[in-house]
Amino acid sequence: MATSQSHDELVNSMTGGMVAQQSPFTATDNFRADGRPTSHLRSELRTIHNLRNAWTCVSSIAMPVLLVAAALWLDHWLSTLGAICLMGFVQNRMFILHHEGAHRLLFTNRKVNDTVGITIFGWLSFGTGTHAYRRAHTNHHRDEFGPKEPDFLLYALYPITALSMRRKLRRDATGVSGYRILRPRLTGLFKKRFWVNSVRFYMGQLAIFMLFVAAGNPLAYFYLWLLPFMTVYQVVNRLRAIAEHGGMTRSSDRRQTTHHVRQGIIARIFLVPLAVGHHLAHHVDSGVPFRNLPRLTRLLEQDGYITEENTWSNYRALWRTLAAKVNT
Repeated sequence: MATSQSHDELVNSMTGGMVAQQSPFTATDNFRADGRPTSHLRSELRTIHNLRNAWTCVSSIAMPVLLVAAALWLDHWLSTLGAICLMGFVQNRMFILHHEGAHRLLFTNRKVNDTVGITIFGWLSFGTGTHAYRRAHTNHHRDEFGPKEPDFLLYALYPITALSMRRKLRRDATGVSGYRILRPRLTGLFKKRFWVNSVRFYMGQLAIFMLFVAAGNPLAYFYLWLLPFMTVYQVVNRLRAIAEHGGMTRSSDRRQTTHHVRQGIIARIFLVPLAVGHHLAHHVDSGVPFRNLPRLTRLLEQDGYITEENTWSNYRALWRTLAAKVNT
């Protein structure tokens, strides 16, 4: 990826395996030719609901607290196992709120947004609590699959074989992927360029660990907080991420960079809460808060930008196709 040409070659050889044929889109009263909302609609869609978002944040933070309290109170291996599994999904929700904060769409007040969305939910999703993720994620939206795309390799090379998919998910479920993610936080302590972010990461995890100490069970931090992140969350995160961009390609047409999937109730609760499953709409206009993404999706469908030819009926159908490559 050292030069534009070399990156173009990588894009051509490693992406686009899941791109469907798209019908041309003509501008409408609501949308420009590139699918972005016109000014009058954008002003409506970009309203941030501060009070409702505050309740979402408080209730989301209450979820892991209640899970831990229930597991410790019941003190049974089945309740502990259930809490570990559910905690991975709760951590997925934490990351989505961190993502919303990184877009500065949680609260209209910038300081409140950054404190809650970037620092608190950054720490709760095993981040640094800094603007590092926001800066990297900006590159993702500015040019999906471009030279500065932070997750190029996560989305590239699809479709893959079923065997390859199983290997990826096995690495996720056994903690290998989680270790690879957290290892730089340790090595970063000894590198001048990264030590500040590493220290911030450990500050956040120390604060969370002290909450377990206050609850009288510091060891629970490792099996009710760290273990779910290293295992369950990694599986959930991969399945969600590849359903967003797996096998797509670099293009000014967001329908070629991002999947659109119909979501059932189970998916909306566990995999794509807080409207993050409306991902094509999110990439059409990343300045639209999560509460307004379902409306944006409906209007994109109504005006013909999203059609049956670029819509997956459910996540299972998309995952099967992502793992449907046959070895030759």
